[in-house]
Parts: sequence; C-alpha cells; structure tokens
Amino acid sequence: MLTIGKTDQGYLTEGIKVYENRLRHYCNYSRREIPELKQASSLRESQIKEREGELVLKQVNDGDTLVLLDERGERVTSEGFSEKLEALMVRGTKRLVFLIGGAYGFSDAVYKRADGMISLSAMTFSHQMVRLIFTEQLYRAFTIIKGEPYHHK
Repeated sequence: MLTIGKTDQGYLTEGIKVYENRLRHYCNYSRREIPELKQASSLRESQIKEREGELVLKQVNDGDTLVLLDERGERVTSEGFSEKLEALMVRGTKRLVFLIGGAYGFSDAVYKRADGMISLSAMTFSHQMVRLIFTEQLYRAFTIIKGEPYHHK
C-alpha cells in the first residue's frame, strides 16, 4: 500500500497495525508513506495534486500493477474484491500497489498510469480513515480466498 502523508490519529494507527500484522500471514505486505508536502497551504489544489503525483510515480515501477482507491472507481463487494485480488495473483502480478491519495485526490498523470480503480463506498471518508478501512478489506479478501471463517455472508 502506498499513501500520501502519515496517519496521525492513534486509534487509526492501532487498527491499521492489527490488520497489517494479520496480512503478513498471507502476503508480502508493506506500506510506504509519502510525506505530505511542505508549505502546502501556499499551493493551489492543482499544484498539490501535481507534486504529490510526481512523488507517487517515483515509487511505482514499470512492472507494477497500480490500483487507485478512488470515489469514481468500480464499486465491488468484499467477495468481488477478493475475486479481483485472486485473479491478479494468479496472473502473476509482480507487485500490486494500492494507492490512497491525499485530501485532493490524484493528478492526471497518476490516473493515466493507473491499471485500475476501486471505490470503497459511495460515501466519502477521510484519507486517513480509508487506510484502516482498506487494510481491513484487504485482510478480509485474503480470508475469503482461503475459505477462512472471518467473513460471514
């Protein structure tokens, strides 16, 4: 997972750690945080997205599959997400990068580079809360793939 900025709320950090530790049982999971821009308050929204986009694209390799968590992305159920995840793994995806953007979303360059987009909900969540929600959903997807009892229909 790749994120813009740090999670600064303790309760979110603790929740994220719980699911990250669980995920390591299923995959080679890591999270990278791109630092927030310095003096961002003096920049326009478009400038922030462009600069964050440049930093993001430096972290993504040519062979990576980049999936954006975006409100305009495909809406899937937990089961549907697990199917997509499994298909990517079977396909031999070298490195799968899920990107959670900053407060203003993504630059056009990041959208162009993306291999897909998913939406967690029709509702809007803070980019910090999305980290916890998505980490739990990623863990849930692996338990569905493995047929484990975490997910109830």
